[in-house]
Amino acid sequence: MQNTTPPARPAEARRADAARPLYRERLSPSLWMLGSAAVVAPMAALVFVQFDGALSLAIGFAVGILVVAGMILGSPVIEVWGTELRAGRAHIDVALLGEPVALTGDEARAARGTGLDSRGWHLIRGGVAGIVVLPDIDPDDPVSSWTISSRTPDRLAAAVRHAQTAR
Repeated sequence: MQNTTPPARPAEARRADAARPLYRERLSPSLWMLGSAAVVAPMAALVFVQFDGALSLAIGFAVGILVVAGMILGSPVIEVWGTELRAGRAHIDVALLGEPVALTGDEARAARGTGLDSRGWHLIRGGVAGIVVLPDIDPDDPVSSWTISSRTPDRLAAAVRHAQTAR
């Protein structure tokens, strides 16, 4: 009779999986925002055109690149790593969170607007349509919920659920 159980995974493979986040998303600006930010390039070039035309073009190009790169590199990251949710600089153990609710469309718009919990913690970015609302069930925490923008709210909610059951 043939053995049908899969072979045990080597310890290195298990450690490699633990070293990767379950979910990772950078809330980078939309192309519309990046294009709008790139307008600073000709503005900077116009400031220096009185000194030297070629120098002003180089300075304008460099300023445009720096502004766009700064917007991308400075955008917050959302991660579910092990049993911890990290959203920007904030982090919380997923055991202290209730059932995540992934919202899109009109429901997400309402959650960002009139339905926004004033006692909650928010990481909301324009140009990102989805929202995940996570109730904070820690009785010692004054924050009642976490509201986080996500381009893939269903995947973020699933990663939090997975991390909650992995405990």
